[in-house]
Amino acid sequence: MPIALENVSYSYQSNDGVDIPALRDVSFEIGDGEFIGIMGHSGCGKTTLIQIMAGLLCPSSGRVMLDGKDINEKNYDRAELRRNVGLVFQFPENQLFESTVEKDLAFALKHSGLSRDEVKDRVKRALETMGFSFEKMRSLPPLSLSGGEKRRIAIASALVTKPRFLIFDEPVAGLDPQGTQSFLETVSLLNGQGTTVIMISHNADVLGECAKRILVFDRGSLVIDGAAENVFSDIERLKALNLNAGTPGVIGDLLSRRGIVIPKTITSYKGLLSALVSRLKGEALS
Repeated sequence: MPIALENVSYSYQSNDGVDIPALRDVSFEIGDGEFIGIMGHSGCGKTTLIQIMAGLLCPSSGRVMLDGKDINEKNYDRAELRRNVGLVFQFPENQLFESTVEKDLAFALKHSGLSRDEVKDRVKRALETMGFSFEKMRSLPPLSLSGGEKRRIAIASALVTKPRFLIFDEPVAGLDPQGTQSFLETVSLLNGQGTTVIMISHNADVLGECAKRILVFDRGSLVIDGAAENVFSDIERLKALNLNAGTPGVIGDLLSRRGIVIPKTITSYKGLLSALVSRLKGEALS
């Protein structure tokens, strides 16, 4: 069953009491197993949106539905929301606070009702999913880790609850190319195993590598909702919004203008390279 936003609006209040709209009448649905990319300029409402989806903010109007239930209803079981939706913030060090990695991950299961052995097994599996050795990492202070390791630990802390929906806010900010690639491979693997992924990023290249559907926001409104290949191929529309269409698409467009025709639906470097090699070999492209 999906997460659905129905006519959601949200306003902050300024110091002088004036309402400042952050989201305006936003409606969409996200089904199980999707990989969603969210784009838009700073201040367009993206972070407010995911905080509302995770139940950290209550909309000024409209509803957020999970499996047909309004998560902001008085009698809604918030534990159900925490089990199903995991949120990883932009700066993972803000989420790490315990004295050891094991304690940090186990904290998310504090009120789960699981036995000590079951909690340990969940923590072990989450760390191994993120490429860590449980025995090597369990006793380390999380704040002593590198930036990339903290990012992976923060994701592991979200994974221990086995969420169906995993939300990221600018997850590759500050990562080097190798760290970014490792992160994308891991998240794509999770998505392939059935986890729904929702990712905010200013980096169109990153979203083009893995997202299947793109939501574009402008001044609090959802202005584009479509398949990634369709969104990124409409370079002029993205330019009108002062957004980057992604390097692979831009390169493909430039090549096509010079007679080396590349399909507009290509969004990744791997796809661009494959199409270019085929084109240079004289093979037909779909």
